[in-house]
Amino acid sequence: MGLECSGIVAGVGRGVGRFKIGDQVCALLAGGGYSEYVTVAAGQVVSIPANLSFEQAACLPEVFATAYLNLYLEAKTLPGETVLLHAGASGVGTAGIQLCRVLQNRCFVTVGDRQKLAKCKELGACEGWIRTDSNFAEEVMKCTKGRGVDVILDPVGGSYLEQNLSCLATDGRLVLIGVMGGAEANLHIRQLMVKRQRIIGSTLRARSIASKSQVMDELSSRIWPYVKRGEIVPIIHRVYPIQQVDEAHQEVASNKTIGKVVLQVN
Repeated sequence: MGLECSGIVAGVGRGVGRFKIGDQVCALLAGGGYSEYVTVAAGQVVSIPANLSFEQAACLPEVFATAYLNLYLEAKTLPGETVLLHAGASGVGTAGIQLCRVLQNRCFVTVGDRQKLAKCKELGACEGWIRTDSNFAEEVMKCTKGRGVDVILDPVGGSYLEQNLSCLATDGRLVLIGVMGGAEANLHIRQLMVKRQRIIGSTLRARSIASKSQVMDELSSRIWPYVKRGEIVPIIHRVYPIQQVDEAHQEVASNKTIGKVVLQVN
């Protein structure tokens, strides 16, 4: 929470030439996004597309940086490759679905209920499964005619590892970005070797300013044009005034949200 924000530039540091006071921007933060004012490295800041509100822009930096970093920089997903996104209706999930759609990657999802599945398909997922209704690995293998998917983006972790590897294709990449399902699991090393699979652990928050700036530069140049044309849109579940922050946190904890919950500071 508090890892992204939008607002108006109130001041710039020495040597900063890409922004000026009064610019409308959004930013990837290391924390502090609940504040009225925040200081952030200029490389982690991007201009808000003219077609977006501040509330919409606040939904972009962290989730799209996370999805893009892990799918296209870490996993090096190529056009035509297939992707499985767990927690497809989350902020990162809805961002990932849209990235896959515009960058020509067939995308599957796992979700918590039918409403979430319908939204994911609306955004561009070609198929998906409710996590409590079926074995997603078996369904993936059916949909891919036994081949499996090339890339999996997983915030669940331990409890999904065996199924993930069983539906990951030869030369496939599994990117782990969370441990909601536990931090420990058994690993079948022989299968990993035979299929030349790779497991990649990744976080965004702990990366250097230079690394985060690189991701934001790529988003600005490669993805922002789709945002400006309305081909990629921020998904907002609800906007709360900052005075109702407890209620907003309860909404997030309910696990019923689709996309982002936004706090409006002013």
